[in-house]
Amino acid sequence: MLKGFFHVPKAVNEPVKSYAPNSPEKAAVQAAYTTMWNSKIDVPLYIGSEEIKTGNTKTISAPHDHKHIVGTYHLAEKQHIEKAIANALESRKAWANMAWEQRAAIFLKAAELIAGPYRARINAATMIGQSKNIHQAEIDASCELIDFLRYNVEFMTQIYGDQPKSDSTTWNRLEYGPLEGFVYAITPFNFTAIAANLPASAAMMGNVVIWKPSDSQVFSTKIIIEVFKEAGVPDGVINVVFGDALMITDTVLASRDFAGVHFTGSTHVFKDIWAKIGANIHNYKTYPRIVGETGGKDFIIAHPSANVKQVATGIVRGAFEFQGQKCSAASRAYIPQSLWPAVKEQLIADVKSMKMGSPEDFGNFITAVIHEGSFDKLAGFIDQAKKDADAEIIVGGNYDKSVGYFIEPTVIVTTNPKYTTMETELFGPVITIYVYEDAKWEETLELVDTTSEYALTGAVFSQDRYAIEVATTKLQNAAGNFYINDKPTGAVVGMQPFGGARASGTNDKAGSALNLLRWASPRTIKETFVTPEDYRYPFLG
Repeated sequence: MLKGFFHVPKAVNEPVKSYAPNSPEKAAVQAAYTTMWNSKIDVPLYIGSEEIKTGNTKTISAPHDHKHIVGTYHLAEKQHIEKAIANALESRKAWANMAWEQRAAIFLKAAELIAGPYRARINAATMIGQSKNIHQAEIDASCELIDFLRYNVEFMTQIYGDQPKSDSTTWNRLEYGPLEGFVYAITPFNFTAIAANLPASAAMMGNVVIWKPSDSQVFSTKIIIEVFKEAGVPDGVINVVFGDALMITDTVLASRDFAGVHFTGSTHVFKDIWAKIGANIHNYKTYPRIVGETGGKDFIIAHPSANVKQVATGIVRGAFEFQGQKCSAASRAYIPQSLWPAVKEQLIADVKSMKMGSPEDFGNFITAVIHEGSFDKLAGFIDQAKKDADAEIIVGGNYDKSVGYFIEPTVIVTTNPKYTTMETELFGPVITIYVYEDAKWEETLELVDTTSEYALTGAVFSQDRYAIEVATTKLQNAAGNFYINDKPTGAVVGMQPFGGARASGTNDKAGSALNLLRWASPRTIKETFVTPEDYRYPFLG
């Protein structure tokens, strides 16, 4: 709620460091990587002021060297989840009533800790635990997370500053209090920034949180927790639990005090959570807020007027950065016949020039996919494409999991616009291309719009403004983030609010005030200065 109003520092986007040879940032992150690689961490549950080690543990290994163990983490039982809920609700009494500027100061400090003393460590942890190359780690674990924390404070002040009109007889005001109860944050492996932002954004608005990180992101989760603790997030405000996802979710959703879920993950899991909330609806004190960003089958479509090198670069970066493991990654493309020979030549040359291996080698563009389950699924689709008459692999198609979960960047060309990999979300370094007749531009736009159940991101490449206008109109429901002459990835906080609809989520736009509003429960207060003392209105005579 609003208790005093102050000017806060204007949010600015954190500059991306280059990590060029002989740069100080390169030396710092290499040193942090070596230290963390050669030590083993032990990650407890964080419940209230306690760090609980249950003794029931799982190991943490690097996807690019899966036999190398870098730590262990402890698994919760039902009693620990119930304890976390109780701690959160107890902590809410003080946290919900803390002045907003005090909460803001905590998260602004967290941003500066990441920008400075924690930068090398959080990047190195993301490189080791999630197999991101240094550039991908920098733009995620450092820059995007810093931006989330800074901009969310600015968005919070914008929300609090939005007040109703008053006149000389009444004073009207809005209080933006937290939800009544606690928020459940479920976060993915693929972005350290998202992992931190989902609990932090709800907490910044005065909520208390039960946070379940992905089992494949625990290594960098520990750094996030260290940052939050040093920044001053009070014990019990963000409680961190690991373990069986079904048990944790069922225990959380059974609580009468469950007030909302902040989710990024698979469409199937999100739908299951939504169904369980519906089944429990009569049990809750309030209607829970349901905010989720899920899958994508993101597209690139090129018009015959498009620049060939720009199209090829958009495909390569959009499909293969971080091994295609972004919700926004391009995984289907539509190229006109007139451009295809040149685009194909450039694609093959670009993919063959890529180096693949450990992120410790800064010359590697491609590293490993996250785990064996992902590797096996992707290998299965690649093998099937090798057999199918209506598909051809023009580059890539090899894979090896003997050391790490490595899959070559793979380009499939199909004559069937509804081929399996044109429709199914793969979440890996595989893109499928359909070559269309130049004259069928608008028909192909219709195909793009109707092929997938998802609507997260998409891109159009064209030098023809009329064609851009037609595509923008016809594809208005096909992508919540729509890019013109750029790859469909890399949304920047404060610039491109992120989220999509259809099966891609609730489109609540992370990186904007729209998302923060979901974690506020507004109360309107009307104060009348001279109160009537007679019930009769003038019309009564």
